[in-house]
Amino acid sequence: MAIQSNASTEEVVGGIKLFSGLTNVNVIAVNPTMAELHALDIKVKTEPTYTVNIVDKEYNKITFWVKNADGNYRFDVLMQDAPRVSQTGKHQWMNNIGQSTWSEDEPTYDWWKADGERKAYVGEETLVNFVKAWANVRQGDEVTFETIANIAKGDVAELRQLVTALKENQVRLLVGVKDDKYQTVYSKYFGRVKPQRDDLFVKALNDDYGAFNADFNADLTWGTHTPTASLITPDSNGVAEDTEWSTQKTEADLPF
Repeated sequence: MAIQSNASTEEVVGGIKLFSGLTNVNVIAVNPTMAELHALDIKVKTEPTYTVNIVDKEYNKITFWVKNADGNYRFDVLMQDAPRVSQTGKHQWMNNIGQSTWSEDEPTYDWWKADGERKAYVGEETLVNFVKAWANVRQGDEVTFETIANIAKGDVAELRQLVTALKENQVRLLVGVKDDKYQTVYSKYFGRVKPQRDDLFVKALNDDYGAFNADFNADLTWGTHTPTASLITPDSNGVAEDTEWSTQKTEADLPF
């Protein structure tokens, strides 16, 4: 007889091990092919598709794969080759240092820097905020893309270059669990490794448009996920794409 037993108090059944909380990760790929994913030991059965239709609107997905010691995780930035316009007709604007704001015409606010100002593409603010944290850009320093028009159309060549250039850099993310089986990443705030400001994640989560449509460890500590159903927040995906958010808000994260 050969029986490899375990204590009855030990959980040995169930699916894959899930994690949640705040963690530092390295970016390992942007919009990879199936072959590239397999080379990263990420098992997928079909070739990834980097477009999606939502309410009769076509979006290009900028999919970042990130990694820590416990696994690989992904999140999407949804972009369109179109300016972001609010329900009241205001445009979102961005400049060369990654500031964003809303205005019908060129912004004239005292704090606004006019250098490189232009109308922002749908999804661009989220992308810029992520790269600022990932590249650890100092406040007031430049953060622009030479091919932003192409990126909005789904061409990620310039972003792929960053994966190599920033391979030693890490970014701090909040990872959650959706439907008790899918890992998902919070996309309304991205943190720097230093200083480690967990309070800024809490502030973002408590914002009017900061809900995370996922479950996560109550104290935000990284580790094996412990379901906390009472923490699941209302889904913010119903917020219209053209809602006017303040300067530091990012796009609603959509689970794909």
